[in-house]
Amino acid sequence: MTIRVLIIDDSPTMRAILMSRLREASGIEVIGTASNAGEGREMIKRLNPDVVTLDIEMPGMNGLDFLEKIMTLRPMPVIIVSGATQEGNEVSVRALGLGAVDCYSKYDPSGKLALNDSGELASMIRAAAQVRFPVAAQSAATAPAVVAEESRRSIKRDTRLIAIGSSTGGVEALQVLLREFPADCPPTLIVQHVNTRFAPAIARTLDQVCPATVQVAVNDMPLRPGNVYLAAEAERHLTVRGSSTLYAKLRPGAPMSGHVPSVDTLFASVAEIVGASAVGILLTGMGQDGARGLLAMHEAGAHTIAQDEATSTVFGMPRAAITLGAARVVAPINRIARHALNKAA
Repeated sequence: MTIRVLIIDDSPTMRAILMSRLREASGIEVIGTASNAGEGREMIKRLNPDVVTLDIEMPGMNGLDFLEKIMTLRPMPVIIVSGATQEGNEVSVRALGLGAVDCYSKYDPSGKLALNDSGELASMIRAAAQVRFPVAAQSAATAPAVVAEESRRSIKRDTRLIAIGSSTGGVEALQVLLREFPADCPPTLIVQHVNTRFAPAIARTLDQVCPATVQVAVNDMPLRPGNVYLAAEAERHLTVRGSSTLYAKLRPGAPMSGHVPSVDTLFASVAEIVGASAVGILLTGMGQDGARGLLAMHEAGAHTIAQDEATSTVFGMPRAAITLGAARVVAPINRIARHALNKAA
């Protein structure tokens, strides 16, 4: 099936570049372009695209405001097309928090307009096309609190570390989850699938809603209570090492489950080093990264939790873990913190 794409960008040059990058991509068709939110709204109604690429800085209604309207009135997969500045990164991360599927950078790592993206945009579009939103979009924050009965019997009381993995829809889910973490929460490690260029902005965004301190993980950093650490280095896996004191370790390595950093790699190291004194949480995301690692944590005696289908943007990663029998508890996003932090369900 051909994926039908609408490009919304106020720059004629950028529209032409995006069209050029998609012209030769198999299974993708650009069905239209728009220069502002007003044109984009009319074309969405008329053409019903499968995926929208959306610029942020546009005349009239900006991309963030338009995205919020899309996700409220007619949820659909949206990829944000981002600039290279820090301010652009912050805005892009806010867009992920509003429900954008992914962020695509106009520029290469040096800050220059990328002449060739090696198929990155096409890959994002193919992944985004698999996202399905319910007809009546349901906010994760107001989702029904249906929780597995096993949860009250299986909550751990001696947690030394919490490990979290997420992908598509993860920034939005993490904001809901971490908002309920106390200032003295156990040290927490996160692998979120995203261009690592956006990771520092994600950490700052999460730090604004989380009572604990959210920061980027640094190699050999001691893991302290009241701190949440986000993987933010390209081509390096985030793991944990130590005994009486735990440390974040960043190491180079081949992709695991298709990713660097990988949730499976993080979870496997937590299973080995922390064992039954850990909590593993697998959130919304495409693919299977984290499923085998969560199983390893489960087999090591850790308390393991997967986000439920109703509140997941993409149920792929949680579904894979549940199928393996890796999750002791399956819960909506707004109840997961209670299970992880030993609160009453």
